[in-house]
Amino acid sequence: MNTSSTIMNPPRQLAVIEAMSLGLNFNMASEPLTGSLLRTLVHSKLGGRFLELGTGTGVSTCWILDGMDADSTLLTVDNDMRVQNVARRALSSDARVQFFHSEGSAFIDQLCQEGQIFDFIFADTWPGKFYYLDETLALLKAGGLYVVDDLLPQPNWPDDHSSKVAIFLQHMIERQDVMITPLMWSTGLLLATKI
Repeated sequence: MNTSSTIMNPPRQLAVIEAMSLGLNFNMASEPLTGSLLRTLVHSKLGGRFLELGTGTGVSTCWILDGMDADSTLLTVDNDMRVQNVARRALSSDARVQFFHSEGSAFIDQLCQEGQIFDFIFADTWPGKFYYLDETLALLKAGGLYVVDDLLPQPNWPDDHSSKVAIFLQHMIERQDVMITPLMWSTGLLLATKI
């Protein structure tokens, strides 16, 4: 068995979300390896507060929820209601998740103004990764986990994406407030813990 490509026990709602995503021609969802890692990491934060920047159609949302315990909560935001509606239809019966339709940077600003703090942040969109990084990391509590994906070249990358990745990685290496581990695996991830 090739454990790097075989995911055991995918979330129950995943197949429905993937089918609806195909119907929208949405090809930017997180890969199963990334989802499995998110689920495992999330489970280490019992009773945690989780933030997902970039709901998409809810693939990663589904994996995060599958790792959360009953006392945890998840806020997830996306600026494209058309794709987020897939996640809402599939997952809104789960009382642990709240969906927000907003530009990522405006939502991050709002969370900062409210003094919100999270145990875990998954940044799967540009705000919170390529810009608004300082503000996003200010939302992470000490010992909290920050995860990003899509750091290895992908066929659907815009032309300027590789330069953004290089700048992001260099900035993360130079930061003094996080410990990082880049993972050249799946679509390319970075895992950071706030010091």
